[in-house]
Amino acid sequence: MGSLDPPSQSGKTLIHDNAEQNHRHHGEHIAVELHPPARGGDNGGVGGGRKSGLLPLEVGTRVLCKWRDSKYHPVKVIERRRTPYGGINDYEYYVHYTEFNRRLDEWIKLDQLDLDSVETVVDEKVEDKVTSLKMTRHQKRKIDEIHVEGHEELDAASLREHEEFTKVKNIATIELGKYEIETWYFSPFPPEYNDCVKLFFCEFCLNFMKHKEQLHRHMKKCDLKHPPGDEIYRSGTLSMFEVDGKKNKVYGQNLCYLAKLFLDHKTLYYDVDLFLFYVLCECDDRGCHMVGYFSKEKHSEEAYNLACILTLPPYQRKGYGKFLIAFSYELSKKEGKVGTPERPLSDLGMLSYRGYWTRVLLDILKKHKGNISIKELSDMTAIKAEDILQTLQSLELIQYRKGQHVICADPKVLDRHLKAAGRGGLEVDVSKLIWTPYKEQG
Repeated sequence: MGSLDPPSQSGKTLIHDNAEQNHRHHGEHIAVELHPPARGGDNGGVGGGRKSGLLPLEVGTRVLCKWRDSKYHPVKVIERRRTPYGGINDYEYYVHYTEFNRRLDEWIKLDQLDLDSVETVVDEKVEDKVTSLKMTRHQKRKIDEIHVEGHEELDAASLREHEEFTKVKNIATIELGKYEIETWYFSPFPPEYNDCVKLFFCEFCLNFMKHKEQLHRHMKKCDLKHPPGDEIYRSGTLSMFEVDGKKNKVYGQNLCYLAKLFLDHKTLYYDVDLFLFYVLCECDDRGCHMVGYFSKEKHSEEAYNLACILTLPPYQRKGYGKFLIAFSYELSKKEGKVGTPERPLSDLGMLSYRGYWTRVLLDILKKHKGNISIKELSDMTAIKAEDILQTLQSLELIQYRKGQHVICADPKVLDRHLKAAGRGGLEVDVSKLIWTPYKEQG
């Protein structure tokens, strides 16, 4: 399933009122001090026999690269391309920063590389062991959380195939409303967009264009000011729209193209007829501006109440991801069903859901007097019994006595776990939700 508020990368404001500030969102990164030898002169120059003999660098080469923090970090060359009008050795290189998630992969110029640090091919297992010795335990844990995100369902061969097909980010930036956003991952746009580095999206219908002028012409004709669906929730400036993929096929497909730029592991569904999209918007006098969404199958045999979830980078760290999770469960309550997110969950996804489950369940346990069963908790919250059991077991609040599970709810222990779970984010005002389940609509 989709990632939940992962470290945001970039959301630069293009157009803003006097009262607004430009927004720039920088990705969280784990810096590993390598202390390379002192560098003088031109790092990327081809002076000297050794350096000129190395060029052009082969795909797979490992070298140190100067990053946006002005420090050198180890990278692996994923792809290369000739620079326009350059000489025989003039290439740009697409590199993966081996300390970080693939969302930070990028094209770089030769002068960003320290050619004195070029390595011959080394055994991957030995290299991983050496790298781990240079990190603190905290750094290693955080990097592992990022690196494994979303690929638990793939075996080694499938993962290699996925990374080979998506190894080079095809679109570098997009313009969406007042934001210019750096993308994170490859998205399989139609072939006619292969030569585009930047795409321009209409923030209301999500049509995308190659040029700014095309967007301006489109905006004069586009009569939408909100997603093309039914508004099912409004509280203050927040609105939620339900978009039927069958009734709004192009919008659903465009939303999937857009989302894939920020979700590494998600399968892109072209058959959007089977899905409902719940698009969360911030509303002002100019219209309703998408901040994120989740999707769910119209008919799920596994009782999934959420298939994919995304908060766009400019709107992350504001509680919208938690709001979307809570909203999916409010819909389940309206349906009279228990729900669970589509599996497998990424590490970050599991952390977000475990936090939600912890807050909801422990709030009930604090207020409840007398005994309460897992089944009763599930009926009250619409959380699947297995998720409740696993959550309480992870908090060591479940004991097995005389053939049954017993919840042990010491108030001090509950308070400690609630504090560790963090704030719940924006609350869903159920009184503002006006919605009919899909089967009843039919």
